[in-house]
Amino acid sequence: MKTDKTLISTSKFLSLVLRHQPEVVGMNLDDEGWLDINDLINNANARGRKLTLELLHEVIATNDKKRFALSDDGLRIRASQGHSVSGVDLKLEEKTPPDILFHGTVAAFIDSIQANGLQKRSRNHVHLSADEATATRVGARRGKPIILRVAAKAMHDDGHQFYLSANGVWLVACVPPQWLRLPKPSN
Repeated sequence: MKTDKTLISTSKFLSLVLRHQPEVVGMNLDDEGWLDINDLINNANARGRKLTLELLHEVIATNDKKRFALSDDGLRIRASQGHSVSGVDLKLEEKTPPDILFHGTVAAFIDSIQANGLQKRSRNHVHLSADEATATRVGARRGKPIILRVAAKAMHDDGHQFYLSANGVWLVACVPPQWLRLPKPSN
C-alpha cells in the first residue's frame, strides 16, 4: 500500500491530466474523456512522473470522492466529472433530481452568485451535492463554507437538464439565481 502522500499526489496529477490538461503527458482525451491506461502510464513515466498500474488502481479504489472511473474492460480511465477540456461528453443520461440539491461556496462569491447564479465557468457543468455534508466539505476547501440550497426539482420541471455522474455528483449547465436559497443570516 502506498503512503497517503503518494496517493494524494497521484490523485491530483490524475485530476490535472484527466480533467484539464491531458497534454502534460502528451495525450488527448477521447470524446468521452477516456485515456488508454497503458499509454497514460508510459507517457507519464517518459515525462518523469512515476506511475504504475498498481498505483492507478489503488488511487481509484481509495479515492473517497470516486473521482476516477475505469472502463468495463479495465483498459481505459477517465474522470467522473469536472472536466474543463472542451468537447468531452460523458454520455450521461438526463435524470430527475431530488427536490433540493446543495452547493458549497464561501462568502467571497455570494454577491456574484446572487446576481448571476451558479455558473460553470471553465468547467463543463456546475456541480451540486445530494446532501449538506458533502456540500460543506466542498465549500470548506476555500474557507468557511456557506451552503446554498438549489430548488432542483422545480428547476428541472422548468426545463433545465440534470445529470448524475458515476460518483454521485449532480451536474447542470447553470443555476439561475431564482432557483437558489441562501442560508438565513445567524445572529
